[in-house]
Amino acid sequence: MKTYNLIKSVHRLGGFLSLGLVLTVSACNETELLNPQPETSISGANAFDTPDRIAGLVNGIYKAIKSGNYYGGNYFTYQEARGEEFINRTSNTFTAYEAWNQTLNSGSNFVAGFWTSAYGAINNANILIKGLQDNPNKLSATLTKQYIAEAKFLRALSYFSLVTLYARPFTENQGTSPGLPLRLQAETTNANNDLKRSTVAEVYAQIIKDLNEAEPDLPLNYSTALLNTTRAHRNTAIALKTRVYLNSGNWAKVIDEAQKIVSATAPYSAATGVNHKLQNIVEIFTTNYTSTESILSVPMTELDNVTGQSSFPYVFNANSEYNLNPSGIWGDTEWKSTDLRRTFSRTASGVQFLTKYNKPSPFLDYLPIIRYSEVLLNYAEAAARTGDLQKATDLLKAVRNRSDASYTFPTSAVSTQATLINTILKERRIELLGEGFRSNDLLRNLLPLPAKSSSSNSAPQVLPSQSNYTFPLPNIEITTNKLLLS
Repeated sequence: MKTYNLIKSVHRLGGFLSLGLVLTVSACNETELLNPQPETSISGANAFDTPDRIAGLVNGIYKAIKSGNYYGGNYFTYQEARGEEFINRTSNTFTAYEAWNQTLNSGSNFVAGFWTSAYGAINNANILIKGLQDNPNKLSATLTKQYIAEAKFLRALSYFSLVTLYARPFTENQGTSPGLPLRLQAETTNANNDLKRSTVAEVYAQIIKDLNEAEPDLPLNYSTALLNTTRAHRNTAIALKTRVYLNSGNWAKVIDEAQKIVSATAPYSAATGVNHKLQNIVEIFTTNYTSTESILSVPMTELDNVTGQSSFPYVFNANSEYNLNPSGIWGDTEWKSTDLRRTFSRTASGVQFLTKYNKPSPFLDYLPIIRYSEVLLNYAEAAARTGDLQKATDLLKAVRNRSDASYTFPTSAVSTQATLINTILKERRIELLGEGFRSNDLLRNLLPLPAKSSSSNSAPQVLPSQSNYTFPLPNIEITTNKLLLS
């Protein structure tokens, strides 16, 4: 008789996914000969046996981030729908109508779906980290450190995405509000599913810890532009830190991190690692998804893409479910027709639709997670808030004049700290339109989610004091995690 390891899948419980439980069964030699175990069968016992299998686990974390409920599609849809830049046309609950009209509840599809997807990515990262620590000699020391660093970066990205949706803004009370269950162990059963929420500040501290630890162990760059755009490298971690620190109001740290990858004078670029710099705004959304402006993007191929109601390009463009709000940033008169970013639209039925993502089915546009222009705007805002108005203005102009070389900001828009900050926030609305930033920018500044309406639909204003200012915790977690609300 001989013993075999077989995989048994585990149902998702609470906020995480397991890779599988291993059952042990016996079989005689005859059965072994008639039913050989496929070479591609991987169990928890042998997942770290070879470099190829380990690389597959790394790719699996990126694949989890690319889920249709995550950065593959719905994350953009729901983030954009909550803000005021788009008007809903279909009342379709499967494409964020509840987010648009501010009626999301604990049982809403995306409330549960995104939580599940993000925690699934987190647990995949935890499993990889533990597996590499338990199997230290399967790879070179350098590659082991790199893979752990990539896992920590993706874990940090996932926690940041979660904490900014399901918890109160850090800036409200310096993060003393309840945050998230902070799951840092590799889980393959539901034994540790009961876990109370850490504070918002504790979650942010873990995010920064992961990014600080990841930064030196990530490669400076990869061998191809595609990998530089779709895999985390050193500048990716730095760029994400500028976003995290901006969200927590730590302006000095935003500046410290930004200065690592932004030169002292224009034209701004990164001096080490990938040579990030601004590129032609039209080309980076149409013909060159892997330019040096793209710090991290979700790639799409015909064999591996997101379609249907989870596809952001399908929902916001091809299927015409959300038009640009003429009372939003699209209607701003200071955003001139000479600006190339104005070309990202089409007109139908008398309204405009965003065409930043304009490829036809099967919707193979890359979806940007981090662009260099965001880093410049993060830096500009932090500089303005710390009194360096000249640096803030220079960075702001770099972003605007890349798309509209003829434009000059009115003196009234940049002459004081308050007006300059407002102008930078407005520039974010223009530059990052359709990239999932607007609702979080409102929340981190403790601003209301504005009312919006059309002839057939309307949504109320939501004040920071209201319970629906942030996402509700999902029922799927409430019912399985006994310590969640303790």
